[in-house]
Amino acid sequence: MQSFIDHRVTLVNNAANIIGCRSPAEDVVQDTFLRQESVPPAVAVSMKTYLNCIFRIVRNLVNGHHRKQIVEQRYSGNEEKALSVAQQDDVSPESLQPRQERLERITEALSQLPERTRYAFEMHRAHGKQQKEIARELGVSPPQVNIMIRDALVHCRKALEAEHNA
Repeated sequence: MQSFIDHRVTLVNNAANIIGCRSPAEDVVQDTFLRQESVPPAVAVSMKTYLNCIFRIVRNLVNGHHRKQIVEQRYSGNEEKALSVAQQDDVSPESLQPRQERLERITEALSQLPERTRYAFEMHRAHGKQQKEIARELGVSPPQVNIMIRDALVHCRKALEAEHNA
């Protein structure tokens, strides 16, 4: 721990050089401090190995920070655009009726599915659960959950197409 504190300024400078800003670099080093418990104690390994582990944790967290920034930038503009479109959108009862009917058809189609397939689809698409987590809950493999979700989606599409073609 003392070694970490002794090298804190170097770690922050290293992270800031990669990120380009000191504030998130401070956050990265703070996270590294919290994660350093996973690094073997310096007595068991050489100081050089210990510091290499700490610097690797900083690099990994910086990479995670970059990925998070990219995702946030990609979707932040879409949120503002969606809000402006929603404000311009016609929200009269007449314009909402086709949407409501479509939603009812999808709800009906989902009710026709086996319970586990419907659960997997709803948890993944509506609640954002990961397929691995759903697989654990249902006691099946993640590829099986993927198949369930695909089957539900295909079933809903067919129900919408059947109504549209009728």
